[in-house]
Amino acid sequence: MFKLARFITQLNRIIGYWISFCVLIIFALLLADVVMRYLIGQPAIWTAELATLIFGVYAIIGGGYLLTERGHVNVDIIYGQFSPKRKALVDIVTWPLFLIFVGVLLWQGYDIASEAIADMERSNSVWKAPLWPTKSLIPVAALLLLLQGFVRLWADVRTLMGLPNDPAIFGQPATGDTEAAQAAGGHS
Repeated sequence: MFKLARFITQLNRIIGYWISFCVLIIFALLLADVVMRYLIGQPAIWTAELATLIFGVYAIIGGGYLLTERGHVNVDIIYGQFSPKRKALVDIVTWPLFLIFVGVLLWQGYDIASEAIADMERSNSVWKAPLWPTKSLIPVAALLLLLQGFVRLWADVRTLMGLPNDPAIFGQPATGDTEAAQAAGGHS
């Protein structure tokens, strides 16, 4: 189980690393759009739309990585004051909400993706950009998020049991957990 959890966490970290370069691509596309607009007087018909499609991929596929790094938004005014065990308990109690959200995302994302692929869906713009590649990543992203959610749930259960959580296996610990994880030096 530890190997599977490590694989899921590392996969999401690798995807997060590589998808972060999309920001540079988006920047270059939007810069090209501005340059074309001011030098030629007319933007390229494809740059802004392609930047939007790439941003869609960037936003959706990064969810598993964000969960690995604890980058999602919390109400830190309350949650931030909790001990690691209380944070784990809150995370476990609210996990069914996460499961419902990701379940709906997976279900609806699959429907959207399968329709887009079947129709080889394209945009209504002059360029007629293919939309199906971007839409096909919705269920993939939901699955990555769901898998990382199970890893996070396991880490939270381990925290409640007083067991250490290796960040290489379980992802970034909640603030305050770092010292315990480093002192343990791994998993038990």
